[in-house]
Amino acid sequence: MSSSLVAYDDSDSEAETEKTEVPNSSSRQSSLLSSSVDHVQYFAPGSSGTKSTYEMHPTENIGSSGTSAVGEDPPEHYAQNNNTDLTSPYCRRAYSGHTALCVSYKNYEQTSSFSTNSGNPVSQKRIHKDSTGAIKGIRPYIPKRLRQENSSMPEKKEPDQRDSSDYDVNLDISGEQTSRKISELIKPYLGSKYKLTEVPKSLIFYMSKHSGPVNEIQWCPVREQSHMLLSASMDKTIKVWDAVDTGCCFKTYSCHSGAVRAAQWSSCGRRILSGGFDSMLHLTDVETGKQIFSSKNEFRISALKFHPTESNIFICGGFSPEVKAWDIRTSKVLRVYKAAVQQTLDILFLPEGREFLTSTDAVSRDSADRTVIAWDFQSAAKISNQIFHERYTCPSLTLHPKESVFVAQTNGNYMALFSAQRPYRINKKKRYEGHKVEGFAVGCEFSPDGTLLVTGSSDGKVYFYNYHTARIIRTLSAHKEACVSAIFHPVLPSLLATCSWAGEIKIWQ
Repeated sequence: MSSSLVAYDDSDSEAETEKTEVPNSSSRQSSLLSSSVDHVQYFAPGSSGTKSTYEMHPTENIGSSGTSAVGEDPPEHYAQNNNTDLTSPYCRRAYSGHTALCVSYKNYEQTSSFSTNSGNPVSQKRIHKDSTGAIKGIRPYIPKRLRQENSSMPEKKEPDQRDSSDYDVNLDISGEQTSRKISELIKPYLGSKYKLTEVPKSLIFYMSKHSGPVNEIQWCPVREQSHMLLSASMDKTIKVWDAVDTGCCFKTYSCHSGAVRAAQWSSCGRRILSGGFDSMLHLTDVETGKQIFSSKNEFRISALKFHPTESNIFICGGFSPEVKAWDIRTSKVLRVYKAAVQQTLDILFLPEGREFLTSTDAVSRDSADRTVIAWDFQSAAKISNQIFHERYTCPSLTLHPKESVFVAQTNGNYMALFSAQRPYRINKKKRYEGHKVEGFAVGCEFSPDGTLLVTGSSDGKVYFYNYHTARIIRTLSAHKEACVSAIFHPVLPSLLATCSWAGEIKIWQ
């Protein structure tokens, strides 16, 4: 069987030309092969900053009558020696006579093919035709069957490529497998109950990749994946960190065109709900970075909360007298909660999710009715707006993990304690004061065992209060600028994350 794909039976003038040009073609090919083997460069996988070199290598096929030229596409593939069969990752096809023909899409400039049967006139004519293919500007012939097969094959995308409809997702380290691993530090604590919380003392990680103030941080609620820390920033980005093992950033999501004011993990730990000053709501898949749910709101968003039992429902509030409940499955608003206020500062669901609280900026000269409002989730009716009567706004609310009480952070530089049951009375005997708020949206939180109450401060410090005595146990000089959030790890005892108005995130133990 002939190794040539096309046979030429033309006039005698061609045959005479072939006889004169065959020796030059053979010498040129032998020199080309020797030079390509001498000057070829091999690159190890993973090397960066080096230019790829494409050369032609002779590849012997056992039991075949011909030799094929194969193009190398480093750094993905590299050879241990010159006899290794180098194959381009884009195509590899076998043809009659067991001759492999492979053409790299990245290099059409050099292609040589010759037959070892020098006595065959057809092969001589093929050599002549192939020798003209080495001229610059002339592409080699590609068989029709190969062109059809390549056009039918779906093009493989690189891991960092995305569709034009998706938003930017930057992978700082190998994200997907690393984000879904179970940390070796967390494994010993998964089968046991949370131990007594101690006050952190030493700094473990210092993370400062945000270029703007960090508004919110939150540990992943899935215990096995709780090494991941979520952060939302005024630099329009959302980041996911490995805050337990390495302190590195897993991924960065740039789906907002304005500052990201609020972000929340879903209960499954695979999605992130975010809202910001661009009035957009986004539900982002953590691994792929694609938007599962997106909607334009009528106001800038400053607070978000998932329903504690209905994972597809969330509530959002912001620079509007309305608070809306959304259903992700239908992408529609379920209910609208209206109040005579200008802005919603925070949202807190009470146990079982039948009622929730909103803190607002409604403040009058002598009292602050409507500062904290209790709502019935199903009927959208107000339960009470006479909960907090002092003339201070409350930038954040937090619920005790074991007892039916909640705490409100106030701009009066103290935290007030309330009952989580109707009529939501304030505890006048306990007041957690000593830190400073001074207009910042300073968050507060209980430790997982409920023994400590931690809060940031406008002076950059972290204050630890004894929940039962309301006394300051210790202060931690964490940041130079305002510390707006401090949260305990849900599994590891005494592990604390803090963030500041300077864009810093620190992990303490």
